[in-house]
Amino acid sequence: MPSDFRRKVLYIPGFDPFPPRRYRELFRRESAMQADISGYRIQTRPRRHGTGFGWLATGQFGDRSVQTEFEVLVWDDLVQASMSQGIGATYLQLLMTVHAYIFSGAFFRLMRLRRGPVLAALYPIVVLLLQLMLAGLAAWLTGVLAARVLPWAFALIPAALAGYAVLAGFRRIDHRLFAYYLMHDYAFTAMHRGAYPTALDHRVEQFAERLRDALAENPDEVLVVGHSSGAYLAASVVARYLRDKGAPPAPLSLLTLGHVVPMASFLPRARALRADLAQLATADGIFWLDVTAPGDACCFGLCDPVAVTGVAGPDQRWPLVLSAAFTQTLSDARRKELRNRWFRLHFQYLCAFDQPGDYDYFAITTGPVPLAERFAGRAPSPGRIATPAGPGLP
Repeated sequence: MPSDFRRKVLYIPGFDPFPPRRYRELFRRESAMQADISGYRIQTRPRRHGTGFGWLATGQFGDRSVQTEFEVLVWDDLVQASMSQGIGATYLQLLMTVHAYIFSGAFFRLMRLRRGPVLAALYPIVVLLLQLMLAGLAAWLTGVLAARVLPWAFALIPAALAGYAVLAGFRRIDHRLFAYYLMHDYAFTAMHRGAYPTALDHRVEQFAERLRDALAENPDEVLVVGHSSGAYLAASVVARYLRDKGAPPAPLSLLTLGHVVPMASFLPRARALRADLAQLATADGIFWLDVTAPGDACCFGLCDPVAVTGVAGPDQRWPLVLSAAFTQTLSDARRKELRNRWFRLHFQYLCAFDQPGDYDYFAITTGPVPLAERFAGRAPSPGRIATPAGPGLP
C-alpha cells in the first residue's frame, strides 16, 4: 500500500557515548506502547538503503498511512574520545570547567533562569570533590598506620596507593553515580568556552550536508530533531543550511527537546551559536518547536533558547515554546515510578506518555500531519521564560 505522506527525520542525540542503535530500540519499544495507548499503529523495520544508521517506520493513523525514514546523525565517537580521560585529567577538567563558568559570569547568568539544571551541573563537581576528600582521608589513615612500622618516606607509598584505590573504586561504579560522565559532558562544552571544537564543527558541517541531501529527496517533510545538547547542534545545522542554501525546497521543521542551550550559549566564545540562534529566530521557510518540561531537572524548562540568550529582536518568530507538562501527561503512578530518575525523565520526550496531550513524539514523527500544521496558531505555554540573561550578540 503506498504511503499518503513521506517524512525524513534527522535525529541528533545529546552527549551520549552509546552507539545509535539504542535509539532505534528505544523508538521500537516506546512507539509500540504509545500506539496501544493512543489507538494508532506503528511498525518499524530496517532500512535496505541509505547512509549512516537509521530505520524505517510505517504509521497507520485512521485511513492514512505514513512512511518515515529515521537517520541518527552520530557524534558518539567524539563523545567517547572526550570521555577517555584518566582520573587526574578529569579533575583537571573540573578545574577548567569551574573557571570557564565562574570567571566568565556564565554561572551567575544561568542562576537567573532555572536552578534545577544549574544544580545538576554542580552535582558532578560536588561528588568528585567528595570522592577526592575520601581518597585523601584513606591515604592519611593508611600513612599513619604504615608509619608505625615504616619510615615516613616509605609510608607514603601505601598511603598513595590507598588514595588511588578509593578514586579508582569510585570510577568503576560511575555507571551508578554518573559523576565522571556529567563532568565530561560539561567539560566538553566548557573546553573552548562555548566555541565548537574543530572536530565537532566539522561534524556539524557534515550534518548540514545530510540535511541538504534529505531535502533534495523532496519528501513531504524533513524534520530535524535535537535532544539535550543535541538541541543546539540541531539549531546550528539548520542555520548553516539556510545560510548556505537559502529557502529549503521541501517543508523543513526543527524540533528541539529538553534543551540545555544556555549551558553553551552563555559562554563567552559561543558567538557562532548565538548568531545561529539569532538567525533562526526570524527565519522564513521553517517551523521550530521547542518542547521542555519544568519537571525535567536536566533541562532549562520553558526557557526560550533565543530570548534568554539575549539575541531575540522585536521580529522574533521562533521557537514556539511548549511544555510537555509531565504532571498532566504522566499518571500519578507513572510519575511515582520515575521519581528521582533524572536521566530517565530527561529522555521522556522520546518515550510513551500514558496520558498523552498535544505533544506526542510518535504522532509527530510518524503521523500524517506536518509539524507546522499540527501546531499552527498555538500560543506559547504560559510559563515561557523570555527574560534575557545571556551575553547577547557582540
